[in-house]
Amino acid sequence: MRMLLGCAMIAVLVGGVSANEEKIDTKKLIGKWEPKEDNKGKVVIEFMKDGKITITIGDGNKLEGTYKVDGNKLTVLIKVDEKKPITITKLTDTEMETKDDAGKVETFLRIKDK
Repeated sequence: MRMLLGCAMIAVLVGGVSANEEKIDTKKLIGKWEPKEDNKGKVVIEFMKDGKITITIGDGNKLEGTYKVDGNKLTVLIKVDEKKPITITKLTDTEMETKDDAGKVETFLRIKDK
């Protein structure tokens, strides 16, 4: 369980550095995302229109929660009651970069539906 939670936090607490603090288009956030690098454990994050989020780790282990966007700040609340602010520094139709409070940087790519 500890490893699962650790993987979930790695998946959710992603980061990127940018001076861009503009409001993001939340419509671009909707969909499935995976880390651009180092995704050996196969982590997929899905943002839904209704403010819900699902994180799938490995062979189907799932964490569920909610998210909220305020400007370019993404706050995710996973059912393990861990709330961490994340700053979205770049969001396009295919790529998302974020930064957590610790300054960790990570880039995600959108997964295309088959």
